[in-house]
Amino acid sequence: MLMSNTARPARLYYMANGFRMLSPGDHVICAVSGERIALDALRYWSVARQQPYASAGIASRAICS
Repeated sequence: MLMSNTARPARLYYMANGFRMLSPGDHVICAVSGERIALDALRYWSVARQQPYASAGIASRAICS
């Protein structure tokens, strides 16, 4: 039986220009807000902290704190 990646969080390795999938899934969880972020909508993350963020504002606040 094939397993679907729907509703499963992905594990990613964040790099400066993208990310690499370590384990399959269809979304990640914002490190600050807890919001679910679809992989095709993921635009903001911290390479140093290896964390995804739901928006530019959230990323800015997280990185500056």
